[in-house]
Amino acid sequence: MTSTVPALGTQTAEGSALQAVLLDMDGTLVDTEGFWWDAEVEVFARLGHTLDDSWRHVVVGGPMTRSAGFLIEATGADVTLAELTVLLNDGFEDRIGRALPLMPGAARLLAELSAHRIPTALVSASHRRIIDRVVTSLGPQNFALTIAGDEVERTKPFPDPYLLAAAGLGADPARCAVIEDTATGVAAAEAAGCHVVAVPSVAPISPAFRRTVVPSLEQVDLSFLRGLMTEKR
Repeated sequence: MTSTVPALGTQTAEGSALQAVLLDMDGTLVDTEGFWWDAEVEVFARLGHTLDDSWRHVVVGGPMTRSAGFLIEATGADVTLAELTVLLNDGFEDRIGRALPLMPGAARLLAELSAHRIPTALVSASHRRIIDRVVTSLGPQNFALTIAGDEVERTKPFPDPYLLAAAGLGADPARCAVIEDTATGVAAAEAAGCHVVAVPSVAPISPAFRRTVVPSLEQVDLSFLRGLMTEKR
């Protein structure tokens, strides 16, 4: 499946400057950042290598090519990038097949955005095969568009995925609110010119211009997101 844009037929509420909401997946909507690390540890253990826990902050939130490439170089494992990508996706998919915990507040926020017909996109560095599995649990009706990391030439931290999502929804990036959990994702969203809500999952993220940091999605609702468009910060 490729990223597609069904006919929206929806508009934001009258008078609202918020045109769309763009959401990351792992660590933002689903509590799966730990799943990726667990899969990496398990795969490299089978290859005869032990991963240093400090590397977790290096690989979190990035594209598979960056994370896998770093781990191959750091360990010297005898495996190609293509082979490792398959092994990691298999390990992750096995884990989400057993359990897929949502982040606190995720289901409520998605339902609210859907009820108010806010154009919403899922923008992830994960591959399409993983996104399609996760979206089944999140509710495909909650997303007008999904962007996968293996479907863009440059994924996060480059702005391309968020620019593509905004264009697909017919929205101005400056009128989009992005919700992210990692510095890599935040960098991508800010480079695209979006307002960012950071909900740190693994490593701390500091507030900045057009960047609001909250401890949980439970602090985020539609009123909060609309308010970001009018704040002078």
